[in-house]
Amino acid sequence: MSSSAAVFESHRRHLLAVAYRMLGSVAEAEDVVQEAYLRWQGAGDAKIVTPRAWLTTVVTRLCLDQLKAARRTRETYVGPWLPEPIYTDASSGDAETLSLAFLVLLESLSAAERAAYLLHEVFDYSHAEVAQMLDKDEAACRQLCHRARTHLAARRPRFAADKEQHLRLLGGFMQAVAAGDLAGLTGMLSADAASYSDGGGKVRAALNVVRGADPIARLWLGLQRRPSFADTAQREVREINGWPALVMRTGGQAQLVLGIETDGDKIYAMHVILNPDKLARL
Repeated sequence: MSSSAAVFESHRRHLLAVAYRMLGSVAEAEDVVQEAYLRWQGAGDAKIVTPRAWLTTVVTRLCLDQLKAARRTRETYVGPWLPEPIYTDASSGDAETLSLAFLVLLESLSAAERAAYLLHEVFDYSHAEVAQMLDKDEAACRQLCHRARTHLAARRPRFAADKEQHLRLLGGFMQAVAAGDLAGLTGMLSADAASYSDGGGKVRAALNVVRGADPIARLWLGLQRRPSFADTAQREVREINGWPALVMRTGGQAQLVLGIETDGDKIYAMHVILNPDKLARL
């Protein structure tokens, strides 16, 4: 491996972390990082004082371009759009900023707000560094961060105190589904709970957000009777986007990922990913 390639590889993990949080898609993040590598190679003997900052700038600007195109695509997306789930472990970084719930919330920000917030708040770049990366003045970047912080603070997802509490709620919910326990299910859900299902028009899924404890409980009892929930389906709990989640497979292929948002006492949101394109890597 050439010295130039080795330098790039030393930053690849960081670049993928930035791109994935920006785009919510592993495939798109990998494409962006690959394009950044080509530009890095094309820079040749250009004097780059801080490779990490230079590469992060390239990745960020490519992501901003990608987000503009994605906005148009997601306007015609069939049903709710959810991020592509990824396996994670203790080395993956902050579980809260990787969570499905947080990535969904980021979708409500403008592309510039999203970039400024992630670079400053999650990846610890100074406002001055962010300004250079976004080609804006520092005051504008501070304002972008402020707007993003205010918006996210008002709607920030709830998180259990630890993963054991999160796992307890997830396991209890699935046991109640298997037992057909309507009262037990509704008791675990907050009154204003919401369930988001992403089938992308590829498989059967709820086209609208289902809201309320009773409707969500009845939805899951109905799902339990579907062939895809047959006893032959393999169920396992894996860490997905920083938190325990249910993965269902048939014939080795993931068919469903269920992630929950909980404070350790009640379930406030459910994210059900069914789109096979988003599950292929699992």
